Amino acid sequence: MKTGFESLKIVSHTEISTTIFEIKLEIANTDAIKPGQFYMIRGWEATDPFLPRPLSVAGVEDNLLTFLYEIKGKGTHLISKLKQEDTLEVLGPLGNGFTLENNKRIALISGGIGIAPMLYLLEELNGEIDFYAGFRSDVYWTEKIEEQASNVFLSTEDGRFGHKGFCTDQFDPYKYDLVFTCGPVPMMKKVLSLCEGIVPVQVSMESRMACGIGACLGCTVETSSGLKRVCKEGPVFEGKEVLF
Repeated sequence: MKTGFESLKIVSHTEISTTIFEIKLEIANTDAIKPGQFYMIRGWEATDPFLPRPLSVAGVEDNLLTFLYEIKGKGTHLISKLKQEDTLEVLGPLGNGFTLENNKRIALISGGIGIAPMLYLLEELNGEIDFYAGFRSDVYWTEKIEEQASNVFLSTEDGRFGHKGFCTDQFDPYKYDLVFTCGPVPMMKKVLSLCEGIVPVQVSMESRMACGIGACLGCTVETSSGLKRVCKEGPVFEGKEVLF
């Protein structure tokens, strides 16, 4: 883990869907980055907003570090204005990532921007891997998924692409040995409910963060063994221990 922020050059920055951006940064060493980890990101010099933003690692390849993010507030809006050759201040990799198990029947289930850490995870897994991706209306990154996954199940809430409804509608837990999920809390609660007593689940949690290194306790979540920090003990937890 890095102990201080470093400046990384933006290699590409593209709006891939409405308010959804893919950004690639040039980085010297990618060896230590694991699927499920994140970086704290700052793309502005002013003190407002004061805090950096956490972004999950979405891809690592050829000294390029990829993030996917959605404009949700002032910080991500400022980042969206940056261009190629600009720089971002980053701290990471941070947190505990996914525990990889290969040669199994695996389901990856994402909702919306929760797809970000799942693609890097998909690239690092071996086995029969099905990907369930849910969106509101527009879909993105599906061509990347289709290149890697055994089967892809798309759903949109308005039926514009794939199944009309939720990604959990198409999911059968009895088909799998392991499940990974990231997305809105209601979706992940549904995944855990479907999988309870059938198949183990690893959950990637999202939370507002101040420091990203476990010092401020601002990102705690309730678990079966007490409060835990998303940035330090997480962001990936065993599904059975998370209390939504």
